[in-house]
Amino acid sequence: MFMTYEAADGSALPLLVFEPAEGTRPAAGIVLFHGGALRTGSADDLAPHCRRLAARGILAASAGYRLLGQGAASIEDCVADVRRAVERFTRLAAQRELQTSCLASGGSSAGAHLALLAAMSTPDQPVPAAAVVAFNPAGLDLLAFSPQLRRSIEQRAGIAAGRAVEYSLIEFVRPGNPPTLIHHGTGDEVEPIDHVRRFRDAMVRAGNECTLIEYAHAAHAFHYPGRGGHFDGVVDTTARFLLNRIAAN
Repeated sequence: MFMTYEAADGSALPLLVFEPAEGTRPAAGIVLFHGGALRTGSADDLAPHCRRLAARGILAASAGYRLLGQGAASIEDCVADVRRAVERFTRLAAQRELQTSCLASGGSSAGAHLALLAAMSTPDQPVPAAAVVAFNPAGLDLLAFSPQLRRSIEQRAGIAAGRAVEYSLIEFVRPGNPPTLIHHGTGDEVEPIDHVRRFRDAMVRAGNECTLIEYAHAAHAFHYPGRGGHFDGVVDTTARFLLNRIAAN
């Protein structure tokens, strides 16, 4: 089902909603955000994942957000849209009798970074996310990159010079972060697996639940259909995590 939600600037952005079979009450819900370095990609990218999750009894949605150079002036605009999308999805889920304790957010690469930022940071009104699922997330430990590479990342991601630390997810780790499931390839060339392991370890030390599923030799974007044969396993593990961890009784 194609829907829209109101972005932070008032524009309409896509929200592709996939529901369980007619007559089946959803047991959990998740809204996902696509990757593309904040400059490319669309809500269609994660539609295959959502369609499969819906077949497992999960209300699933894939949301677009303003991209840099296409309505977004900085990463902050992207984060603001993610918050709006989660709020819209929460209202939609409530109409299907799903409480916020049964709702997750997540995404791929830059979209996973945005979802985690929204869920882990503490604005005046925290984003309701009982769990987060991240497919090869980016930006977990930005300070681990060289100064030159950090500056390049800042330029590409619409981050002011010298402010990468403000968007490095490991800096947001604290007790009470939502349970997190990460799918990541050991051959990822965008976010090295060592960064992901450090993030996982920091989450665990803080008393949080953080499960990292490693895929041997898999490169970035390995989780899409036709990209290395991992799609079925990734979706199955995600469905089991949602159904076992946050599903309504």
